[in-house]
Amino acid sequence: MNAHQGPLLIVEDIPNILELLEVTLRFKGYEVITARDGQEALEVIKKQRPALVITDILMPKMDGFTFVYRLRSNPETQGIPVVFLSATYIAPEDKDFALTIGATRFLEKPIDNDELLRTITELLAQGSGQPPVPLKERDFLKIYRERLEIKLGQKSAQISRTERLLESLPADQKPGFAATLKQSIIDRESIRAEIDHVRELLKKSDSAYT
Repeated sequence: MNAHQGPLLIVEDIPNILELLEVTLRFKGYEVITARDGQEALEVIKKQRPALVITDILMPKMDGFTFVYRLRSNPETQGIPVVFLSATYIAPEDKDFALTIGATRFLEKPIDNDELLRTITELLAQGSGQPPVPLKERDFLKIYRERLEIKLGQKSAQISRTERLLESLPADQKPGFAATLKQSIIDRESIRAEIDHVRELLKKSDSAYT
């Protein structure tokens, strides 16, 4: 990577995934900076503009969807290429929404390192290009709320299935499924909190229209 292009920013809240990505990219010669959620990432970008962003979607405080929407709404950052990584938001509608708000590429977890490195090489070679036209905030919030509500229903169903399965498993198999259940509950609460936040923003937006 040419020095003038700047570092790669990784935005990921799960420590072992963040470490794996950071080690992999540093080994390939990239300068790397990191953040644990979208809010922290925006602060990092104020101090050092990255050549490319690699970000998870489901994160606390500010998730990847809102983070990328904020990037694209700011003329100073709207041209930065963004690669979404996700194990949760992988439905076709999720990917369409990601591209609509300005994601450059979408890769599913578990991460294929070769695919990720190829994607980074291609995007850095292309440069920032023409920045996408950002959605109006009210349009973004309405579609975003729909995606969150659907995901909340799916996550709740997954939790119920895992809870039923745990009751029937032998003792030696329970710890792994219990850990999965714990993470799913954390994810569900994060989604629920974000839905509440988006609803409040929409109420304010509706009040402004009346």
